[in-house]
Amino acid sequence: MGLITTAITVVLALMGTPLFIVIAVSGLIFLFSNGIDLTAMVIELYKLAHTPTLVALPLFSLAGYILAESRAPSRLVRLSNALLGWLPGGLAVIALAVSAVFTALTGATGLTIIALGGLLFPALREQKYPERFSLGLLTTSGTLGLLFPPSLPLIIYGVVSQTSVDQMFLAGIVPGLVMVFMLALYSSWKGFKVGVARPLFSFRELGKAVRESIWEIPLPFIVIGGIYSGVVAVSEAAVLTAVYVLIVEVFIYRDLKFQALTAVFTKSTVLVGGILIILGVSFGLTNTLINEEIPMKVLDFLKLHIHQPMIFLLLLNGFLLLAGCILGMFPALIILVPLIVPVAQAYGLHPVHLGIILLTNLEIGASLPPLGINLFIASIRFEKPVLELYRASIPYLVILLVTLILITYIPFLSLALL
Repeated sequence: MGLITTAITVVLALMGTPLFIVIAVSGLIFLFSNGIDLTAMVIELYKLAHTPTLVALPLFSLAGYILAESRAPSRLVRLSNALLGWLPGGLAVIALAVSAVFTALTGATGLTIIALGGLLFPALREQKYPERFSLGLLTTSGTLGLLFPPSLPLIIYGVVSQTSVDQMFLAGIVPGLVMVFMLALYSSWKGFKVGVARPLFSFRELGKAVRESIWEIPLPFIVIGGIYSGVVAVSEAAVLTAVYVLIVEVFIYRDLKFQALTAVFTKSTVLVGGILIILGVSFGLTNTLINEEIPMKVLDFLKLHIHQPMIFLLLLNGFLLLAGCILGMFPALIILVPLIVPVAQAYGLHPVHLGIILLTNLEIGASLPPLGINLFIASIRFEKPVLELYRASIPYLVILLVTLILITYIPFLSLALL
């Protein structure tokens, strides 16, 4: 039956069937073959719907899309330029920092490239940064920041693996900073080598930039400070964030008209709706696989052939990079987590550390040739051949892979703040 299910799944996928239908059909075949009543799937959906942190997904997504459609990105760039523009390669470092913050708030793969690409690419070229350098920087930054709260993938991993979302938010901070820092070092060296122009630091410009962004600067403190001070839970922080962003962008800055909110709500709903559909049908398939003891069989096979946790981690990274490249962030996260967690725990991996390893792999996989989604989004956004973006991304991917090794083999980076 497993072979039949696999064959049907492959055929449906090759026919271009939507992913949630492929997963649902696979789960239903297992249910029927084992004589399990269909009410089992309804029970799983009911349990999913009552997960307390699940409400945070649509609310954080809505807040991110409102920010993306407003002039918040340009204000964020100006503030970052006033703070960091005087550094060697300052504008490149700014691009990394802004991309990380923006991706953390939106949580959507590639949305950063679309929202910030048109703003940052001309600015980088105007300061005489090489075109290939600029393209690689902005392409690989498209998912940079997914380890920072309140990123949607952190929440999804917590929900699917039944790990504390609060702990995941804390665990991603240090690895995320290491990733941004290493990329920033390379960008600074490149900017210094090329000899790009650097504006002088100006307290006057900094003051203007702060005044312009005065209502958006408190946003990270509302989210992180509210959660870790114990004042609000994750779901309540999501409500506060969505309401605060709506008031600031619509009523204070007036960047968005009421008529534009319909399109913003629609875009946000489509993203979250797709995630929830995949999440719902995946839970049914996952529980069937667990009933069939598939993770245990995989574990028995691995223990027979792989005895060292370090070798297991190396193979796990290779598999997850491939999954991130082919499946994309959210499907890979939802489908693979329930299968990988019990196997990884048998090798002594902390579930929070595993989550950071997994998300780092999927983040890199989104920019990995030949099928990384960021490469194709950047190709459309910058009107460049995808092969050119392959070449442009190589230096950044090498740095990200080095960071992945550090995150994988130094658990302290992920667990330091817990």
